[in-house]
Amino acid sequence: MAPVTPVSKIWMNGKLVDWKDANIHILSHVVHYGSSWFEGIRCYDTKKGRAVFRLDEHINRLYNSTKIYRTEIPFTKKEFTQGVLDTIKANGLPWCYIRPIVYRGYGGVGVASEDCPVDASIIVFQWGKYLGADSLEKGVDVCVSSWARFAPNTMPTLAKVGANYMNSQLIKMEAYVNGYKEGIALTTQGYVSEGSGENLFLVSNGILYTPLLTDSVLPGITRASIFELANDVGLKVEEKIISREMLYVADELFFVGTATEVTPIRSVDRIQIGNGIAGPITRKLQQLFTDVIENGNDKHNWLTFV
Repeated sequence: MAPVTPVSKIWMNGKLVDWKDANIHILSHVVHYGSSWFEGIRCYDTKKGRAVFRLDEHINRLYNSTKIYRTEIPFTKKEFTQGVLDTIKANGLPWCYIRPIVYRGYGGVGVASEDCPVDASIIVFQWGKYLGADSLEKGVDVCVSSWARFAPNTMPTLAKVGANYMNSQLIKMEAYVNGYKEGIALTTQGYVSEGSGENLFLVSNGILYTPLLTDSVLPGITRASIFELANDVGLKVEEKIISREMLYVADELFFVGTATEVTPIRSVDRIQIGNGIAGPITRKLQQLFTDVIENGNDKHNWLTFV
């Protein structure tokens, strides 16, 4: 993956600073213990103007993530939301990926973090299709990972926290070195969870299925959006326990997420899914999603125009 192209300004603790000055101390708690909470958000150049997709929902999830870890963000949600918009404007990008991040800074060096300040930053940059330029059209080949998601009562998977992504790195690296675009993780009980950084949907006999949140699944914003888009066109969606073999015999499979949007899966463990191309339900949901983010047709009030 190509390095991020520097932009002009980054928001740090309420102030816009130059890219080169956006630094933290090497003894910051986050460097040693993974104490960061973040979001991935996209701003689209729609036909009706530049707009951020589901900004309020992303900010709410960020605050929920820190709450789980007994951490208070030193800015109100309104201030943080305005910070996102200010950072986009300051950099003049027509479209961008947005990375708000809250982290424990320089203070004590022990595991306990009460002596460390809570810092916050917002970075924007241009980032293309996460799983490849042609992934939305042609789909991707994936594998079931040998690395499981976290067991219950070990790490809170409802929180989008930096430390969790060490597990995601193992899943992603294993898939990559074996010639796949992505990996699908199972739970410690052997049921389907999610990708390294994406939620998963399965289509069987015209019904959409997705794993339960209790199966170590991040409560994805795009995942929630698919529920609503499916409902708009009369598609039934069920959250349920999904076994590994259900992936192989599914009519359709697709990933969803801020980075991946709606990406078809054409094979799992070299077993072709359906006809090996995006199925009709996947295509329909792609079209509905694209109508919002490209055309700006937003009956759900998901877009915040910049």
